[in-house]
Amino acid sequence: MNNKIKAFVTSFISQLLIFTLLMSFLSFSYVSGIAHAKALTDISADAAVLMEGSTGTIIYEKDKDKELIPASITKIMTLILIFEAIDSGKLSLNDEVSVSEYAASMGGSQVFLEAGEKQSVDTMIKCISIASANDACVAMAEHIAGNEQTFVDMMNEKAASLNMKHTHFMNCNGLDDSIKSGHYTSALDVAIMSRELITKHPEIEKYSTVWMDTITHTNHKGVKSEFGLTNTNKLVRTYNGITGLKTGSTKKARYCLSATARRNNTDIIAVVMGAPDPKARFSLAASLLDYGFTNTEKYIDEYKDLALQPIPVKGSLTKEINIWPKESFKHIFTNGEDTSLIKRNVKLPESLNAPVKQGDIIGQIDYDYGGNIIGSISLIAKNEAPKSSFMDCFEAIICKYFKLWGL
Repeated sequence: MNNKIKAFVTSFISQLLIFTLLMSFLSFSYVSGIAHAKALTDISADAAVLMEGSTGTIIYEKDKDKELIPASITKIMTLILIFEAIDSGKLSLNDEVSVSEYAASMGGSQVFLEAGEKQSVDTMIKCISIASANDACVAMAEHIAGNEQTFVDMMNEKAASLNMKHTHFMNCNGLDDSIKSGHYTSALDVAIMSRELITKHPEIEKYSTVWMDTITHTNHKGVKSEFGLTNTNKLVRTYNGITGLKTGSTKKARYCLSATARRNNTDIIAVVMGAPDPKARFSLAASLLDYGFTNTEKYIDEYKDLALQPIPVKGSLTKEINIWPKESFKHIFTNGEDTSLIKRNVKLPESLNAPVKQGDIIGQIDYDYGGNIIGSISLIAKNEAPKSSFMDCFEAIICKYFKLWGL
C-alpha cells in the first residue's frame, strides 16, 4: 500500500471515529432531554412547583393552586414569623422560652419538652427546623403572641400579604389538620413562603442544613439529659447544594417536602405535595431540583455599560436630576435563549418640574427579547430638586449680580 492510500485510509478512519463519537454524544443528549421531560411529566404527587428563588419565576408546575393538606410544611410560616420577631427586636436568640402544659401536650413529631421547661429561642428554632417539633412550635407561638390562636391569626395575615391565595392556617404546626377544618395550602403558596424564608431570612440555612444535633433537657427536678435531633429532610445528606427546607407528613397529607438548593448563586425551590411514600418525595424533589439547575439561566443587568444623562429641572435652583436604576434587573430563561439579544429601551421625560425628591420614580427601562417585553426596572432620582420660592430666586439674582461685578 503506497503512502497516498495509507493517508486516505487513516483520514477516513479518523473522520469515521469523530462522526461516531459525535452521534453518540447527540444521542446521549437527546436521551437525557427525554429523561428530564419524562421525569417532569411523571410526577407521582398530588401537586408540585419548581421555582427560581431570586425572581419567583415558575419553571414547572403541576396543579399548583390545588388546595391540599400541608402537614408540617406549615412550620415554614411559623419560622418566618419567628425570624421577623427577631429582626424587629422583639426576640433574641438567647431569650428563654417557657413551655406551657398545652405546648408540652402536643403529639406527633416532638422533642418531648416538659411543662415548665425553658429553652432558648435558638434551641427552639433548632428543634423546629431539624426535628419538626410540634411542641417547640406551640411554645414559640405562645411566647411571641401570648397564645396559639393569636399567632395563627398572624400567620394568616402574613399569608395574605404574600398573596398566598389558596392558604388558610388553623394551627402553627400542621398537626391533625384537614381541609374541612380550614387548614390548607397549595404547592405554589408553599413555594412562595419558602422563597420568603430563604431570601429574607437566609440564617435559616444554619439550622435547616444540620443533619444531626443534640439539645439538653432540664426537668422540674433540675436533672439534665441530652436528646438527639435528626433532620427529617434526607436530602441534607445526599443533594449537592441543599439549603433546606421542610418536610411534612400525616396520614391525610401523605408525604410533602419543600426542598431548597443553591448552585452558582442560583436558588431553586422544589415543592412536592401528596407523594405516595417517603422515598418518592425525596427522589421527586431531587429530580425537580436537577431539572431547575440544568434548564435555567439567570440574566442580571448590573449596568456596567449604562450611561444616563441628567434631566433638566424647571422651577428649582437645582438645574438637573441624576438618575439610576432602582435595583438590578433579573430574569430567568429556561429554553437556552441567547441573552446577548436582550435590548434595553430607556423611557425618560425631556424635563421635570420641581419639586423632585430623591428616590422619586422618573422613568423606566424596558427589556426586550425578540420583540417581547420580558420585564422593566424603575429609574429613580439620585438627588433632590426643591421647588424654589420668590426669595430663593431673588437671592440667586443678587448673588449673580455681585459675582458679575466682582463684589
